[in-house]
Amino acid sequence: MFSGTRLTDNSYRPYFRFVKNPTPRTLALIAALIASLIVIFAEWLTNISAIFQKNWISMLVVFTVTFISVFVIFYYLLEIFIYRKIKLIYKTISSNKDSKIRAKEKADLNEDVVNEVSREVKNWEQNRTDEIAELKKLETFRKEFLGNVSHELKTPIFNIQGYIHTLLDGAMHDEEVNVQYLQRAARSAERLGLIVEDLEAISKLESGELILDQRTFDINELVKDVYDSSELKAKEKYISLTFKKGSDRPIYVYGDKERIRQVIVNLVVNSIKYGRERGNTTTGFYDMDENVLVEITDSGIGIEPSHLPRVFERFYRVDKSRSREAGGTGLGLAIVKHIIEAHKQTINVRSSYGVGTTFTFTLRKAK
Repeated sequence: MFSGTRLTDNSYRPYFRFVKNPTPRTLALIAALIASLIVIFAEWLTNISAIFQKNWISMLVVFTVTFISVFVIFYYLLEIFIYRKIKLIYKTISSNKDSKIRAKEKADLNEDVVNEVSREVKNWEQNRTDEIAELKKLETFRKEFLGNVSHELKTPIFNIQGYIHTLLDGAMHDEEVNVQYLQRAARSAERLGLIVEDLEAISKLESGELILDQRTFDINELVKDVYDSSELKAKEKYISLTFKKGSDRPIYVYGDKERIRQVIVNLVVNSIKYGRERGNTTTGFYDMDENVLVEITDSGIGIEPSHLPRVFERFYRVDKSRSREAGGTGLGLAIVKHIIEAHKQTINVRSSYGVGTTFTFTLRKAK
């Protein structure tokens, strides 16, 4: 019998709203209805007036009058004395609550603004600190570079001047020294020319003026050519020039062959120059998907960890006195780095002091 409609049906929602949020009007209606029913029921039971006995019209009049009277009185009592005060209290509470909410929102907004400004100031300060540190670093590098350039150029220039002045002062006619001094002056002039050429090469590489002539070639064959041209220097120190197992085979890469030759010559010659007698210089190749990794390892004196980050800087020498005695312009590794980077590739170095050094660089694999 109760299966028709559930209490949660939408048809009962107005009723629930009526009970949950009664208004003065609804309360007055309820009170008037109850009062009218009570009056009619009492009249019916007591039968005080014979006029109203079983007189339905009279009873209806009494019901109506009672209903209207109670409704009006009750409605105005609720509206004037109760609901208005309740509304005022509610409005005051709501106003205070809204004021607190707005104050909190304003405080939160101010805090957010302060925090944002604080973060921006800290970021600006950090950026300025980083910029100042970078500028100081660049300034230090500039001073070192100018000092190194001056020193590297000054040495062969002074040598040339000394030999020429000695010849002009009378040694020109001394057959025992004139040719010797001219040869020394020529070697110093040659060294001076190499420094200028290397500086020009670096300048072109850095500015992008040097156009690479890239093509496919066998990197293994190129290393063999470099080994052949360096064989005499290696034999002077009884150094073996070898390949790692599995690397002595054709491996085709894409790049500027002559520039890569310059890279390999520099690395192989350095490995011989700073290698131990009866040591080894070994080259290996590794497939790196789209690239080929070239690895050149020596069993030389190695490089201390503090020097590794700077080995590719121009004119930077790990052991200045020993390096100059061994020859070179001090620009070789800087040129090597720029050539590899011009190919959009990378070069790295790792070393164990007293054990040896390994240089690795990548080249694009030929398709």
